[in-house]
Amino acid sequence: MENKAPDNKVSFQHSFKVKLQDIDALNHVNNVVYLQWVQEVSYMHWDVLATPAMKDSYVWMTLRHEIDYISQSYVGDTITMYTWIEESAGVKSTRIVHIYCEDKLLTKSKTTFCLLDKETLKPKRIGDDLLELFTK
Repeated sequence: MENKAPDNKVSFQHSFKVKLQDIDALNHVNNVVYLQWVQEVSYMHWDVLATPAMKDSYVWMTLRHEIDYISQSYVGDTITMYTWIEESAGVKSTRIVHIYCEDKLLTKSKTTFCLLDKETLKPKRIGDDLLELFTK
């Protein structure tokens, strides 16, 4: 499957199979599980991009989630998530996550994160060192 993220962004993708515990009473992946996957892939991407010093200095806090549920997925489906940072300004960063089953788009989400100083837990301006991680 080709990359489904913008060419000018440093994207990340992760694939896995849907497990039985992801399924709800309607026999498909529960909406809350998709949200959980959004959080997980966001932190995976940060973990791959950030230096150890950045990880020791900063932490991200979620301010807002927007998610559109477009289609369903089921036990055994192969899921691929694509994520990238759409924009960053001040202390906030907007992350996009698209979740696919093969070529079928299942969800689109937009999450606003706030960068915090890991020690004080106070908002921290996103510096050029971080901005450079997210764009090509």
